[in-house]
Amino acid sequence: MSMIFMDFEKPLEALYEQLQKLREVGEKGELDVSDMVRELEGKIENKRKEIYSNLTGWQKVQLSRHPERPYTLYYLNTMCRKFIELHGDRYAGDDHAIVGGLADLDGQTVMVIGHQKGVNTKMRQYRNFGMANPEGYRKALRLMKMAERFGFPVVTLIDTPGAFPGLEAEQRGQAEAIARNLFEMAQLRVPVLCYIIGEGASGGALGIGLGDKVFMLEYTWYSVISPESCSSILWHSWDFKEQAAEALKLDADNMLSFGLIDGIVKEPLGGGHNAPEQMAAILKEHIIRELAKIAPMDPDERIIARIDKYGKMGHYRRLPAAAPAK
Repeated sequence: MSMIFMDFEKPLEALYEQLQKLREVGEKGELDVSDMVRELEGKIENKRKEIYSNLTGWQKVQLSRHPERPYTLYYLNTMCRKFIELHGDRYAGDDHAIVGGLADLDGQTVMVIGHQKGVNTKMRQYRNFGMANPEGYRKALRLMKMAERFGFPVVTLIDTPGAFPGLEAEQRGQAEAIARNLFEMAQLRVPVLCYIIGEGASGGALGIGLGDKVFMLEYTWYSVISPESCSSILWHSWDFKEQAAEALKLDADNMLSFGLIDGIVKEPLGGGHNAPEQMAAILKEHIIRELAKIAPMDPDERIIARIDKYGKMGHYRRLPAAAPAK
């Protein structure tokens, strides 16, 4: 089985190569290597724990972009008994970068909406690398309003490098579409849960990211700008992306300490891509548990609590009034 390793995982790659060679020797029946295999597997486990116990901000950004990381459709197909995808915004078309529809989550009907990046080169082009156009956000809003009419909770899965910045997207009202979603999501009368499952970049993430509770998976990031773009603005080069990632404090631990998210969903050791089925089971259990907490609330109280939650974010200091000019 081929595996993709990040730069900081090179020690693991060497150990896996040794393990593969040992298993090949065992399969040929030349000698019993079971003890050596177990010993090497133990070394791999310890090395993985060592590496993942002290990741930098940039390394977490790399993990959030891992090509084998589970995307929205994987979670839907793994977590849900049934998923019926719904298409189109009823204005311009159907944006393939955002998928959404009705899902059966252990007998409970929920409206799930999320970014979809694509699992290979052809599909990434088809999905526009998870960068949505205005029709994607308008489709998401249409599905949210449908969920509100029928009393279904809304769950969003966020994973985007940003809203599509093309000229056509701006002409069709990219900023207005995102702003409209924020306005409407603040007032939805049904429970809204938001999960950042990969990249959470800027308005592209916010367009489906305002909810009663917002959670981040352990190895994801959430920020107004990507480290590369920040580096290019401040240093006129992408070479300082690692410093930018640290300065932005964009990982889950920092976002939780700032009060911008409500919790962190732990990933299997080595990241969700290392054990996707286990990751899907963890996420499913978390969604069901959190929905059970907020579903009983009165809709009016839920809306007030949601608005208060965002109203309390950030810090400010009031300056003393200036002395009148003489």
